[in-house]
Amino acid sequence: MRIKDLKDLILGSKGESEEDSSATIQQAQGDSSNISVPSDALVIVPMLGTVLFPQVVLPLVIGRKQSIAAVQYAVRSERPIGLLLRRDDKDEDPAPEDLYTVGTVAEILRYLTAPDGNHHIVCQGIQRFRVKEFLPGYPFLVARWEAHQESDETTKDIDARVVTLKHKALEVLNLSKQVPDELVSAIQLINSAPMLADLISSYLITKSDEKQQILGLFDVQKRIDKILEMLNYRIEVLKLSHQINEQTQETMGQRQREFVLREQLKAIQKELGEGEEGAVEVEEISNAIAAAKMPEEVEKHARKELNRLKQMPEAAGEYSMLRTYLDWLVEIPWSVSSAGDIDINRAREILNEDHYGLEKIKQRILEYLAVRKLNPEGKSPILCFVGPPGVGKTSLGRSIARATGREFVRTSLGGLHDEAEIRGHRRTYLGALPGIIIQSIRKAGINNPVFMLDEMDKIGAGFQGDPSAALLEVLDPEQNSTFRDNYLAVPFDLSHVMFIGTANVLDSIPIPLRDRMEVIELSGYTADEKEQIAKRYLVGRQLEANGLKPEQCAITDQAIRTIIQDYTREAGCRNLEREIGAVFRHVAMDIAEGKVAQEVIDAEQIPAILGPRKFESDVAMRISVPGVATGLAWTPVGGDILFIEATRIPGTGKLILTGQLGEVMKESAQAALSLVKFRAAEFGLGEELFKKTDIHVHVPAGAIPKDGPSAGVAIFVALYSAFSEQIVQKDVAMTGEISLRGLVLPVGGIKEKVIAAARAGIKTVMLPARNKRDFEEIPQAVRDQLEFVWLETVDDALEVAVEKTGRNNPEPT
Repeated sequence: MRIKDLKDLILGSKGESEEDSSATIQQAQGDSSNISVPSDALVIVPMLGTVLFPQVVLPLVIGRKQSIAAVQYAVRSERPIGLLLRRDDKDEDPAPEDLYTVGTVAEILRYLTAPDGNHHIVCQGIQRFRVKEFLPGYPFLVARWEAHQESDETTKDIDARVVTLKHKALEVLNLSKQVPDELVSAIQLINSAPMLADLISSYLITKSDEKQQILGLFDVQKRIDKILEMLNYRIEVLKLSHQINEQTQETMGQRQREFVLREQLKAIQKELGEGEEGAVEVEEISNAIAAAKMPEEVEKHARKELNRLKQMPEAAGEYSMLRTYLDWLVEIPWSVSSAGDIDINRAREILNEDHYGLEKIKQRILEYLAVRKLNPEGKSPILCFVGPPGVGKTSLGRSIARATGREFVRTSLGGLHDEAEIRGHRRTYLGALPGIIIQSIRKAGINNPVFMLDEMDKIGAGFQGDPSAALLEVLDPEQNSTFRDNYLAVPFDLSHVMFIGTANVLDSIPIPLRDRMEVIELSGYTADEKEQIAKRYLVGRQLEANGLKPEQCAITDQAIRTIIQDYTREAGCRNLEREIGAVFRHVAMDIAEGKVAQEVIDAEQIPAILGPRKFESDVAMRISVPGVATGLAWTPVGGDILFIEATRIPGTGKLILTGQLGEVMKESAQAALSLVKFRAAEFGLGEELFKKTDIHVHVPAGAIPKDGPSAGVAIFVALYSAFSEQIVQKDVAMTGEISLRGLVLPVGGIKEKVIAAARAGIKTVMLPARNKRDFEEIPQAVRDQLEFVWLETVDDALEVAVEKTGRNNPEPT
């Protein structure tokens, strides 16, 4: 192969003549100098990361001033240059010892100066040389040198190596990509061993230090062996790379296709102006996930869903659903807690400020808070306030929240019949949302609020499931630390939430759910307590609600007592507040019309404002005839008095029961009649009296269902009064279950019943002796107002309740 062919291979010649090349070189001879280099010396140009082999043409960039001066001198003096590789690429100004001693003598074919100030030359390697010594005193490197003459002599070993070298070189080119056809042809046509070795080294050996090793081997056979070693290594690397690439293509082909399609879709969306908003949205969600400080498991899940969102087009039906889900995840307060410390003294002040009375309830709440203060991470019991409406169950929860410095959230469970309302709906459903537990915590903004579950006794059950069963996990301190909402599908720690339940009755709460809570009963208020509550809280609240100022309207204590006694009959204070509000509305109307500037409401004005009295004490009228006794009953709205009426009519000894009595109460009436018949001789009653008369027992308010065993004593006394025609004292009320032996058995609701008796004007209350344990629960004011008789047997009741005066004529009614 000729030298011109190699020039064409590098320069990409299209017929450039020698005259054109000479003209180009002459452009660099405008700068003359008086420098003179001996004829046996060579101008040296240091090379950076590049090695030029003999018979090879290579373009070079010259940037150092010394190298530029050396090249210009060589062009001007028409002398070759010597190219030596630097030992260290970091040396900006290499000294002679920083260069290799074996290099290439090169002829400069072209010299150009670029607009950016760099100097470009095209060189052709001539022969190898070795530096003998460097000459000082020149502005560039100059060295005496020793040329190496290549021998074209060949042997069988060299010829065999040439054939192998061509085969290996072509194998490398076949495994490589984008190989020029000229290079393949050149390798196939060259038969000279030195020229073939240098050409292959120049184009197929990539590392400069390896090229320098080959350049330094003057023996052709050793040079070819070294090149073969390097080519074999490169062939193995290329084969392994192809194998890995094929495996990757097989396993990642589908993903690669999807990725390419997504990238194309992104490009299309970007052109349409649709992709930028989505990218910003994803970035905002990513930042929100980082700021939410989720648990590791939750954050990993959120990132996974975010990656799905990235790969999903905005037009996809699932996009908005997934976006809503991520919004819920980042807005839930995973790590935001209330730092409010519990101050027991401050809590006591708040409870006394917000509620009058309820001393035992307040004491239990303070104990609860004290345990929370001493052991914040402990599993405190879950409280459940049980009592009639209007006694302050919900307001107690608000006071606890204020005392602990936490947010208060309340949700009503009344009428709830779908389990998904507690646990949430799965995301597969259209319009799915988390349950009320997670929704309320998100609304509170902290993960440890005071959470009130109101009306727990009014939860229903339907074909969608039982919500009370879902509450078992929520209200179990052993399980709620990993509560899993169906919508979120990740655990949320509820152990820091202070749950408080409320209910009017316990009977309708399932036993497993009731077992998870500590029940605190709130009974009704006495008349004195209601008066204090009205003066301290209700009057001021209603003045503000009706736009009145204290100096414009006032109400006397006697007027408040009149409203309590004649216009309300309840355990709580809700109706009392309504009636006070009605009074203030009347005054507000007078002031608005300009009739008065201020007004004081007294007891005499109440009937004119509220109308005739709604409730009156009819005890005396009801019990003024034989056969009427006053019992005490417990209702969901507090205690009440219950009248038992019994009368004799001609018949055959049948027992007639009316008044919507339940099975238990009917059995109590039958037991009472049997006990009267059994002791008829003792009571002076003839047997014929029972055979010729029917007994009719009626409990007024017949539209109201009544049940329970606690009216047994009152029924017995009423039957005795009817048969003996003796009147039961009008100011005596009683409660208790009876046995056929005449024993009086204990009953429940003592506190509510006694308060109702005091409210109705009763003077003496007869209670089972075995209910003395409940005496301390009765408010002191009520105890001072009543006389208590403790019953062991029915004889004790007859001795106190029945007037021993023989037959009494009924008082006129």
